[in-house]
Amino acid sequence: MEHSGQKLDKYYIRKVDADKKSIYCHHDLMGELFIPPHRHVKAQLLYAEGDVVFVTTETKTYFLPARHFIWIPSGVEHSIEPKSESVTMRNLYFPVEKDEDDFYKVEGIYPVNNLLLQMMLFTNRWNGDLKKGTPNFTIAKAIKAILPQICTNNLPLELPQPKDKRLGKILRHVENNLGETILFADVAHEFGYSERSLYRLFQKDLGMSFIQYYTIRRILKAIELLLERKLSVKEVAEEVGYNSVPTFSNTFFKILGQRPSDYLNGEEILERK
Repeated sequence: MEHSGQKLDKYYIRKVDADKKSIYCHHDLMGELFIPPHRHVKAQLLYAEGDVVFVTTETKTYFLPARHFIWIPSGVEHSIEPKSESVTMRNLYFPVEKDEDDFYKVEGIYPVNNLLLQMMLFTNRWNGDLKKGTPNFTIAKAIKAILPQICTNNLPLELPQPKDKRLGKILRHVENNLGETILFADVAHEFGYSERSLYRLFQKDLGMSFIQYYTIRRILKAIELLLERKLSVKEVAEEVGYNSVPTFSNTFFKILGQRPSDYLNGEEILERK
């Protein structure tokens, strides 16, 4: 069994900060299912293609769908866990500069629009250090520079990690029953809480209500199912406990900014060449 350090070496992580002034680029198939917790001095733009990637920090688990990217600020410890080995991950690591925009200091998930897509296409065959003064460095730096202007919608595709073991049991119950309609009153009764005390537990531990957590988890599961391309939108809605397709579609739109039918019909944009 490989040690964590060996795995990090295998996944190029130690090379990222070797040249403090370069922009480091790495594109490849994931190949395996877990990169252990690590951090780097450079900030990271991680774009996923092909399936879902889970990025876990000390406080949250981020759900990165295909055709989106996550911004990970400098120094944030995180692990990376794709749902399948066929995920292609495209990474750009940027040195921190003085007086940067606040955008670069906050973790976030964003859709890739047409402008950013065209710029990412330039990076398709790059790997390794991009040196200052080279055309590739200039293009990569331009990608970073436009992010605060074009990425105005930080998608709420993350769920906090529960600290209270009692809450952990409840969240596992939710996870195991996403295909059913789960009522808060029923959950409180089943686990021996009053509705008021359980509400307070969710707010204190997770910083959100039960219905907020439940809604986001259902939509995250729906994204997984849509990416598998085996079920229709109606079937996906039923799999995550929605009896009404319009209600499911409206909820999906509020969180992701597009209808599930549009998401289902989306193409893999940066297929590996």
